[in-house]
Amino acid sequence: MKNRPKLIHLVAGLFLLLSLGWLSNCSEKRETKSSAIKSLESMAESQVESGLHKHQGSLTQVPSGAREKPRMEKEKEGKTLYHCPMHPNYISEKPGECPICGMTLVPIEEEKESAEARPAGTVEISPEKQQILGVTFGRVEKRSLHRMFSAYGRISYDETRLATISIKFSGWVEALYADYTGKPVRKGQPLFSIYSPELIAAQEEYLLALRAQKTMIPDQKNNNLNIIEAAKRRLLLWDIWGEQIADLEKEGKPFRTLTIYSPVTGFIIEKNILQGKYVTAGEVLYSIADLSHVWMLAEIYESDLPFISVGTEVTLELGSFPGEKFKGKISYIFPYLENETRTVKVRIELFNPALRLKPEMYGRVVFHLPLGQRLSLPEEAVIDTGERKIVFVVHENRHFEPREVKLGLKAGDYYEVVGGVKEGERVVTSAQFLIDSESRLKEALKGLSQTEERKMPEAKKAPVEEKKEPPIKHIH
Repeated sequence: MKNRPKLIHLVAGLFLLLSLGWLSNCSEKRETKSSAIKSLESMAESQVESGLHKHQGSLTQVPSGAREKPRMEKEKEGKTLYHCPMHPNYISEKPGECPICGMTLVPIEEEKESAEARPAGTVEISPEKQQILGVTFGRVEKRSLHRMFSAYGRISYDETRLATISIKFSGWVEALYADYTGKPVRKGQPLFSIYSPELIAAQEEYLLALRAQKTMIPDQKNNNLNIIEAAKRRLLLWDIWGEQIADLEKEGKPFRTLTIYSPVTGFIIEKNILQGKYVTAGEVLYSIADLSHVWMLAEIYESDLPFISVGTEVTLELGSFPGEKFKGKISYIFPYLENETRTVKVRIELFNPALRLKPEMYGRVVFHLPLGQRLSLPEEAVIDTGERKIVFVVHENRHFEPREVKLGLKAGDYYEVVGGVKEGERVVTSAQFLIDSESRLKEALKGLSQTEERKMPEAKKAPVEEKKEPPIKHIH
């Protein structure tokens, strides 16, 4: 019983020691947590200055309002800040490479001064990046341009070498010598023989006038000569040849039938006569075509009309003769357009001595027109937006300026230059769409940055209204 107070004092002392240790441990934990919070806050401030947060390997852009404050503070301290020319929102205190595109960071003031000196939308790309993108170049210079285009058409008969055979009296076909379509005939070759009572009467009238001339007295012969001339003229107007009339005079009696001869050399392309058929005056019996010359009727688009004229030489290509080319000249340009196709017909004359070119053959007509020396640039360099035509002009092998150009006609792989670029300037001929995208992005970011900078002073001037809390009502 005497040791009992000692035991109580011992237990109370142990409890006191344990309480003191626990309080000390809690204090240390609070200090550790406070230091960790301060460390996180300092890291956040550093990330705000750089303009980007790194989170799980990706880059998140910091709002420009949060970035402007530390940036202004750094500038006031006289420190040089660096940023990416392609991504101006990325800002760093140290030189290096942009983590987004890998371009070299440049001082903000230096880049700003150089950017102001260059035209709007100019993009800077290092030679290494140009090689990766596959950028190629062309030059604006004077070239010998040739306008080449083609048209399609069909071969047809030369209408000036067509002939029709008809008679000026009626009768019956006694004999038929040119008896099928397509038969070749020569000039003076007999076609058919015809019996006609009208023709026999005209021959007898002429023979009677000749016989009367021999029995008349001199005073009457003068009057009879007029009758003889009228009867002979009638036979000639019926297309009876002079040799046939001489034979009639020699024989002294009319011929029962009259032979009709071909007036031209060519091929029979139409035949409307049969042996024994009764034919009337004016009826077309034969159509004959001379194929030593033929026409090609081609259709030209109205946009190509300013480049052709009568006498322009062309080349004809036919599927029937692969690899062969035929020469010809434009002899006529029709004065109207075809409403359905919006094309103009042109007539091309072709020499056909071997008769290889057949009517209705389908072929391609090639026009190769020299335009002389003209200022031009490659077709690949032009970006056609529909409303404007843009090219990228190269400066110092690393700056690319977008520039609007005015173009003339297109000749092969080149465009004629009317304005916008000068002779000797270099232009981009490949990967220009990637450069155009970067140029547009840069202009958009620049405009956004300028808008935010204009808004910042207004935000500072605007007074901040304090929210007044409603009075507390006491309920009794």
